[in-house]
Amino acid sequence: MKLKLGLPKGSLQDATLELFRRAGFEIKVNSRSYFPSIDDDQIECMLIRAQEMARYVEDGVLDAGLTGTDWILENQAEVVEIADLIYAKQTFGKVRWVLAVPEKSAIQSVKDLEGKILATELVKVTERYLARHGVKAKVEFSWGATEVKPPVLADAIVEVTETGSSLRANGLRIVETVLESNTKFFANKSAWGDAWKRSKMENIVMLLKGAIEASGKVGLMLNVHKNDLETVLGVLPALKRPSISHLSDDDWLAVNTIIEEKTVREIIPRLKAANAQGIVEYPLNKIVL
Repeated sequence: MKLKLGLPKGSLQDATLELFRRAGFEIKVNSRSYFPSIDDDQIECMLIRAQEMARYVEDGVLDAGLTGTDWILENQAEVVEIADLIYAKQTFGKVRWVLAVPEKSAIQSVKDLEGKILATELVKVTERYLARHGVKAKVEFSWGATEVKPPVLADAIVEVTETGSSLRANGLRIVETVLESNTKFFANKSAWGDAWKRSKMENIVMLLKGAIEASGKVGLMLNVHKNDLETVLGVLPALKRPSISHLSDDDWLAVNTIIEEKTVREIIPRLKAANAQGIVEYPLNKIVL
């Protein structure tokens, strides 16, 4: 038996393949094929545009897939959402679909869109957003380069952003957030009801979440005399409580903990000043809580 898994082709592809690699799965993509190889003979992969993923999973062409909340909502797909995987193209965070207009536009809120033209890839979500606010406006599908359409081809746009830098570079300002989105691992209802496939999906999700949890963190090991233990522990921020074990010399202890990588350069000198010895920093691939 195999699990048919959809991987997002396009902007999320590289980040997804890297996440799977850190989770322990080696996936190789052939530029001429939509069927990547994976070093797990129980999984069959297929590259699908993120915009279409939910439809193929809902229809049972795929057992499971990864795409954003935005595209599940856009397709109004009836699928089983198994896990939030908080990563995006550039960052380990959520993205936003925002209402944006030219800097000099008179539009200050969604209410000012009455009778206007909006361009977006997220047409149905945008239409529902306008309807919630009682606004009637024309929503046109954008095939790309949406940022360059105002003010000539549209009065406003609804576009996805992580940092807002592309919008600013094109002379646009954000008016409101329409939707926050993150990548989801989701399944076809029938596949989720199959015991073997469900177990396989749950194991994959556990490893992927472990890889995300480890992002930006490192492990620290060190030795400390028992008289200095409290001082050393006062220096260490920890994922939970540090692991402490006895060495062959009963007066010395080994401490093992996990910290944010960006804090290491400040913490190691403080640990040394607190009489810690044999300090070792090591990388992490997964943290399974």
